[in-house]
Parts: sequence; structure tokens; C-alpha cells
Amino acid sequence: MLDLILLIIFGYFLGTIPFGYLISRAKGIDIRKVGSGNIGATNVIRALGTKWGLLVAVLDVLKGIIPVYLALNFLVFDWQIAAVAITPVLGHIFPVWLGFKGGKGVATTLGVLFVLLKWKILLLLLLVWFLVLAISQISSFSNLLMVSFLPLVFWFSSFSLAYFILGLTLFALIWWVHRENLKRIKEGQEPKIKLRKSTQ
Repeated sequence: MLDLILLIIFGYFLGTIPFGYLISRAKGIDIRKVGSGNIGATNVIRALGTKWGLLVAVLDVLKGIIPVYLALNFLVFDWQIAAVAITPVLGHIFPVWLGFKGGKGVATTLGVLFVLLKWKILLLLLLVWFLVLAISQISSFSNLLMVSFLPLVFWFSSFSLAYFILGLTLFALIWWVHRENLKRIKEGQEPKIKLRKSTQ
């Protein structure tokens, strides 16, 4: 039980590291005052270019990978692993250092999926995400469509109630934090993302 508690604490605080905010500040920009105001990779791409946005994305993905990998090695039960898996996502979305106002949690969720799902299933999810993004050029729409499959993906890949609930939780959480994006999508005002080469 001590391992579980320690990993939950570790997972949350790892998730709270605001890489998008820190990198943009190092470049002289407060990312919270640019574009959508979000600290995630998409807004960093808009503000600093593709190179820095991809760096933020990779670091945010690692926040999901590390605690779940440790959980698989130190914990036994599915519900324990699922409990740890949600913590970096919660930390990313609700970082104590930024007044509990963080990113959308998608990249960190991908890190969680990278560890828990078979590579073929993950590759299929990423393919869906990429194709929708390429067609729509709306990152939030791609994110929402991808996470909508998570409850079923977790159920049919593991038949574990704990992982199914994890999928439902991730689905509900990410849809909730995208509520403003949903409103803009309905109004046709959601900004599109165009990958560009950074000159910085």
C-alpha cells in the first residue's frame, strides 16, 4: 500500500511540471497570455513554432509514461495501476504551481496509453488522430475524437473493469477540459493549427 501511495504522489507532482510554461518563459513569453492561453504543446507551436511545441509534447508524454511504467513494476492489481495512471493527467490539468490551471492532458494521456496499450492498438489510435488532424486542422477535435474510443479500447484490450473505468475517467476528464473548445467548434471559431518551421 505504501508503494501505491508514493506512486500516486509521485505521479501527480510529475504531472504538475509545466514544461510548456517553463520553456516559453525561457524564451521570454508567458504562454498563458498568448493564443488560447493554454500551456500545452499546441499553443506552444502557435507561439514559438513546431520545434519547441514538439519538445513540450515529448516531455508531457514522458510525464505519463514514467509513473505508469513504475506502477506496472511495483504494483500488482489493475485498480492500483489505474489509480496511478490517472495521476499525471490530473497533475498536468490541475498543477498546484499554476493555481490548478494547466493544460488539456492529451499528451500526458498518450504517455499513459503508450505503456498500457498494445502497440498495434496505440498505433491505430494515433493514426485516427493524425488523419482527423490532417483533414480538419483542428487539434482539439482530433483529441476529443481519439479519447472517445478509450473506454471501449481499454475494455476490449484487457477486459478489466479497472482499466475500463480508467478509460471512462480519461474520456470524461478530457472532454470536460475541452468544453470551451467544443463551444468554439460549434461556432466555427476554433483556431486551426498549421505546423511551421520555427525561426527562433
